[in-house]
Amino acid sequence: MSSILGISAFYHDSAACILKDGKIIAAAQEERFTRKKHDASYPRNAIEFVLNYANLKLSEVDQVVFFEKPFLKFERLLETYVAFAPKGFISFSKAMPLWIKEKLFQKNLLFNELKKHDEKYKSDENIFFSDHHLSHAASAFFPSPFNEAVVLTADGVGEWATTTVAVGKDNELEVKKEIHFPHSLGLLYSAFTYYTGFKVNSGEYKLMGLAPYGNPIYENKVKKLIDLKDDGTFRLNQKYFNYATGLTMTSNHFHELFGQKPRDSKNEKLTQFHMDIASSIQKVTEDIMIKLAKSIRQEYKIKNLCLAGGVALNCVANGKILKEKIFENIWIQPAAGDAGGSLGAALALWYIEQGNERIVNPNDDMTGSYLGSEFTQSQIETELKSIGANYETTSYEDLINKTSEYLSKEKAIGWFQGRMEFGPRALGGRSILGDPRSDKMQKNLNLKVKYRESFRPFAPSILREDLEGWFNLDTDSPYMLLVADINSEKQIKMTDEEKKLFGIDKLNIKRSEIPAVTHVDYSARIQTVDKNFNKRYYDLISKFKEKTGCPVIVNTSFNVRGEPIVNSPTDAFNCFMGTELDYLIIGDCILDKKKQNSNLKKDYTKEFELD
Repeated sequence: MSSILGISAFYHDSAACILKDGKIIAAAQEERFTRKKHDASYPRNAIEFVLNYANLKLSEVDQVVFFEKPFLKFERLLETYVAFAPKGFISFSKAMPLWIKEKLFQKNLLFNELKKHDEKYKSDENIFFSDHHLSHAASAFFPSPFNEAVVLTADGVGEWATTTVAVGKDNELEVKKEIHFPHSLGLLYSAFTYYTGFKVNSGEYKLMGLAPYGNPIYENKVKKLIDLKDDGTFRLNQKYFNYATGLTMTSNHFHELFGQKPRDSKNEKLTQFHMDIASSIQKVTEDIMIKLAKSIRQEYKIKNLCLAGGVALNCVANGKILKEKIFENIWIQPAAGDAGGSLGAALALWYIEQGNERIVNPNDDMTGSYLGSEFTQSQIETELKSIGANYETTSYEDLINKTSEYLSKEKAIGWFQGRMEFGPRALGGRSILGDPRSDKMQKNLNLKVKYRESFRPFAPSILREDLEGWFNLDTDSPYMLLVADINSEKQIKMTDEEKKLFGIDKLNIKRSEIPAVTHVDYSARIQTVDKNFNKRYYDLISKFKEKTGCPVIVNTSFNVRGEPIVNSPTDAFNCFMGTELDYLIIGDCILDKKKQNSNLKKDYTKEFELD
C-alpha cells in the first residue's frame, strides 16, 4: 500500500492530509488543534492526527509533499523589490530575515520538524514540492466527479500566479494560462476587506455578507482600479495599492478615489458607505469571474468546471456562474483555500507525477468533507466526566426526537457528531443549529452565541429531495458553496415603506417563511443534506420536518467569533458554557445548560482575538 502525506504551511491555514493508494483517508487544519484561527505554523498536530488516523508512522509513509515551491516565492519577492525599488524597502527588509533564516531552506526545516514525529524517519529524499496553483487545481479536479474538466483557480498569490486555468482529463492535469502577481483578484478583494475595516485573509466572507445591504454605486470607481478585458483577464493599477511594496493594502490614491480613509474597526461603525463599497466590489468580482468562465468555456469547449483557491469560497459569485448556465456542471473544492493545498499537492504527486489510474466517483471523493477527527461514545463520556459536565446518555431515536423538539421550540443547539469537516464550513459535524422559521434566530445567534456582527447571514441545511420546493436551485450543494434565491411562493414581499429602509434597518424585515436563513436580497447559502454522507444529520432534519412541515434548519459553525471550529468534546463544552446555547448534543449525550455547574461558565467574549 502506497501512502502520501500532504502538507500546507507558513502562510495561513496550515493543514495536513494523508492518501493511501490515492484514497483520501484524513485531512485537517492545524487551527482546530491549536485553537488559533488561521494558524500558519508547521502543522504538527494535524500531521499527528492524519498519521494516527491512517495507522501509520512517519517512517512508513512513502512520500511527503509540500504545497508550494519556496524558491519561486523568494524569486517573486526579490523581483518585486527590484521592480518597485526603492519604494518597497521597508516591507522587503521586514520579510528578509525570516526568508534567510527559514523559508529558503524549507526542505531542511521540514526534515528537522518531521524527524520529531518519528526518530526512525531518516532521509529527506522523499520530500517533494508542488506548485501552489497546481496544488489548488489538483485539489479541485482529482476529487471531482468529472473525467474531464476545466479548472479555474483564483486566490491572493502563490509563487507568481494569482489566477490560473488548467485542463484535467482522467489522471492528467495541466496549467494552460496564468495571471501573475501583482495582478490578483484575491488581493483586490482583500484590499476592500482591509478598506472596510475587516481582517485580511479572514474577513473576506464578512465583506461578501455585507454586500446585499448596499448598492453597487461605486462600481465604476472600482473599475478604475482595473484594466479588465472581455475575456476576464485583468491588470490592476498599482498606484491605488500598497500590498506589493508596503505594509498596508491600499494607497492614498485609493482613499482619495473613494473619498474616505480605511475604516478603523475599533472606533468606527459600519455605515451605508461601507455597505455600498462591499456591494460594488462584490459586483465587480462576480463580473470578472463570469467573464473568465465564459471565455474558458468558449476556448476549451469542455462542459465541466472545477473551482479552487480562496476566491472559490465566494459562494455568491459561484451561484451567479451557475445561474448563467455557462457550464453544464460545476464542482467546488470545499477546502478551496490554502488548507486544501495539502490535499492537492498529495493528489498531484499520486496522479500527475506517478501516473496512477484514476477511477471517477460519481458523487466525488471528499466523502462529504468529513475527513477530520472523531470520538467514540466512551471517549466522549470520559472527556465530559473529566471536565465536570452534567449529561444524559440516550438512545439514537430519543436523541433525534428530543433534539428536533428543542429546535422546534427555538432553542439554540450545539451539535457535535461524527468526523470533523475539512475546510472552513461546518456541514453538520461541528455545527450550531436553530429553527429557520424564527424571525429572532439570526439576530440572537449572532449576538448571544457567536458574539459577532448582527448582519452576518446563516445558512440553511435542507434535505436534498426537498430542495427545489424551497430554493431556485436544482443541483447538489453539499459543501455550502452556492448561493441561490428562495422560491417566490415562500417569499414575503416587502411593503413600500420597508423598501425605503437603508442598510442594517433591512435586517429586521421578515422576508420569507424561513427568515433566519433568508438574506436581505432573498438569497441563501445552501447546504443540501444527503443520508448517504451524514445519516444522523439527515435523520434530525427529517424528524424536524415531521414535526413542523419544514425540511430546513439553520446551520452555522460551532464556534464564537475569532475562534476556530470546535475539534474535541472539551472545546465543544467550553463553547457551550461560554455562550447562550441552550443544549449541547454530543455523540449520544444530551447536555442541558440549566443543569450545568455555574462555576464552569466561561467568559467567551474576550477569549479569542477578533477577526
